[in-house]
Amino acid sequence: MNQSKEMARIACAALADKKAEDIKVIEIGGISALGDYFIIANGTNRNQVQAMIDNVQDDLFKAGHEAKHIEGYNTANWILLDYGDIIVHVFAKEDRSFYDLERIWRDGKEIDVEELLK
Repeated sequence: MNQSKEMARIACAALADKKAEDIKVIEIGGISALGDYFIIANGTNRNQVQAMIDNVQDDLFKAGHEAKHIEGYNTANWILLDYGDIIVHVFAKEDRSFYDLERIWRDGKEIDVEELLK
C-alpha cells in the first residue's frame, strides 16, 4: 500500500473510532495537484467533530505524519487537516450538506471505505 493510501486508511480508522458519520474517500490525485485523497466525514456536534480531528491527528502523528495546515478547529463547523498527500474534512452535519464537497469533486474516484479499512 502506498504512503498516501495508508495515511487515508489511518485517518478513516481514526474517524470511525470516534463514530464519524458517512465517511467518504475520494481519490483526487489524477485530477488535482492538491493531494491524492480527500476524506470527508461529519459529526453530530462540536465536541464530536473536535474529538474526531484530535484522533486523526494523534493516529497519523504516531505513524510519523504531521499536519501541514489546520483550519476551523475552534468553530468546528468545518475542520480541515492538510497532510499534503491527504486532506481530511470533518463537518458539522448541516455544513457538510451546504458545502457538498462530494458534488464538487465528483470527477474523483470514490474509494470503498470498508475495503480500505481491511
